[in-house]
Amino acid sequence: MAQPIDPVTLSVIQNGLQQVCNEMDVAFARSAFSPIISETHDRSDGIYHRDGGDLVAQGEDGLPIFVGTMQDSTRSVIERAKDLVPGDLFIVNDPYLGGTHLMDVRFVKPFFYEGELFCWLANTGHWPDIGGAVPGGFSANATEVEQEGLRLPPVKLFKRGVMDEEILSIIMSNIRIADQRIGDIKAQASALAVGERRLTEVLDRYGRDTVDEAIVELRQRAAQQMRAKIALIPDGTYEGEAFVDSDGVVDEPLRIALKIRKQGTDLYFDLSESSPPCMGPMNSVISSTRSSIYLAVKHVFPDIPINAGTFEPLHIEDPHGTFLYAVYPRPVSGCAAEVSQRIAEAVFAALSKAIPDLLFAAPAGTSGNFSMGGLDPETDRHFVCYLLSGGGYGGHPGGDGISNGCSTIGISKTTPVEVIEQRYPILYERYALREGSGGAGRTRGGFGVDYSVRLRRGEARASFVMDHGRFGPQGAFGGSDGGPNLLSVERDGERYVPPHLSKDQAVPISAGDVVHVSTPGGGGYGNPLSRDPDLVLRDVTRGYYDIDQAADLFGVILEAGKVDREATDRNRRDRGQAAAE
Repeated sequence: MAQPIDPVTLSVIQNGLQQVCNEMDVAFARSAFSPIISETHDRSDGIYHRDGGDLVAQGEDGLPIFVGTMQDSTRSVIERAKDLVPGDLFIVNDPYLGGTHLMDVRFVKPFFYEGELFCWLANTGHWPDIGGAVPGGFSANATEVEQEGLRLPPVKLFKRGVMDEEILSIIMSNIRIADQRIGDIKAQASALAVGERRLTEVLDRYGRDTVDEAIVELRQRAAQQMRAKIALIPDGTYEGEAFVDSDGVVDEPLRIALKIRKQGTDLYFDLSESSPPCMGPMNSVISSTRSSIYLAVKHVFPDIPINAGTFEPLHIEDPHGTFLYAVYPRPVSGCAAEVSQRIAEAVFAALSKAIPDLLFAAPAGTSGNFSMGGLDPETDRHFVCYLLSGGGYGGHPGGDGISNGCSTIGISKTTPVEVIEQRYPILYERYALREGSGGAGRTRGGFGVDYSVRLRRGEARASFVMDHGRFGPQGAFGGSDGGPNLLSVERDGERYVPPHLSKDQAVPISAGDVVHVSTPGGGGYGNPLSRDPDLVLRDVTRGYYDIDQAADLFGVILEAGKVDREATDRNRRDRGQAAAE
């Protein structure tokens, strides 16, 4: 009988596989042309099992939303792959084959060791444009997927290490700023080549059989760890809900209705009572829906390593007949960046009823997708600029939410102002914390950001796919909701607000016009009247709230830079009595 792998070797191999993915992340970011990849880090790299495409390891700097979707897209490639040889590389972005939106383009490569297929290496990069109705691909009122851009099934872009120029020409002929895309394509392919070299070194050192054994053991242990965490949740059924502002076409909210049943050491997720499929691009493909639940649970239990075993105890019933199970030709451009975060918010709301000490109020929950494309008359070159922005995190039992944090679905950061102004005819006129946007609570929500950008020259079209413009992020246990998303465009001295508040497309922008965005703050946690008055004084001193807001939100009366204790106690007591009555 073979001896089990010793713990030290197992740990070293685990970290070795993680390092392979991390180095792919770094290589991709450092060599990519587009700021959305090189600066914002909207990308991910991973290793996937040779048979079923199950996740083996993922880079620490990769977006969590890609955890589940890259498994599914790799499976789609495996199902269609024929006559594999070293150097082959597939490209795919079809959202219905394990994807997200069309701008997230996946490269999937078979990895051979000593002449035999050992695993698959894959990565995802957000391309600034993929064709479609509007620059940047974020069509806010598309009614079918063809309006969103070029859809690619799994095809070999590289054959025996040589790029297929005919397939490349088809891609380049269907996207904007095609001359700038080749840099991202080569960077994406090169990252997988780095992974090949590093993974070969791991296998050379420990041997194929030992690494295979470690992969099986690591998966089993991840499943055991997740089940141990789930065991902390009392058995029962817990409900949560969240709302998408609208689908961009029909100005009505979309409801995410979630039931979580905890039984033993497993969780069962039911989304079947959510809104039906919608006309606009807020439909979610099932791969993104599943991945949203995976990442939400990982937020709750962050110390569990990520591989396919992590998600074995999570059972998700396919929500057929809802907008969370999109089928062709439903448009889906908002699924990964926006709907996914509403799904996570519903998970948080449901589990907060079961394990309140481990949960938190809702975070900002929007990526703030803003794309602008046009012709720069100074350089005589077309451009597509894509911006995303942070927001406030929710308050939690241990303290206030952080401000200007990344979105729930990833660790992407806002592209530096200097890079945007250098690359595009855009000027930032404001970039600051959005005071007062954090939801009031015993621990308050973090703050969103206020920013304004002016088009310096030429003309352009701007598109927005954001959310939480109608509903602010949910407070928890008596905490107030965070401030909602605000969007407006100043044109010729007039202020334009989109009919759908945070969604619009192809808005004409001329030189001198300004786009204003205020991102949501996080929800508050607990009764605002129980917040420490000294913390309220600190927030007012720092300019987060004014004196009137302190009295209105927290019941704290301030004068001459200090707390009026008697007036505060009286105010809070009166308000408590009024609420009881």
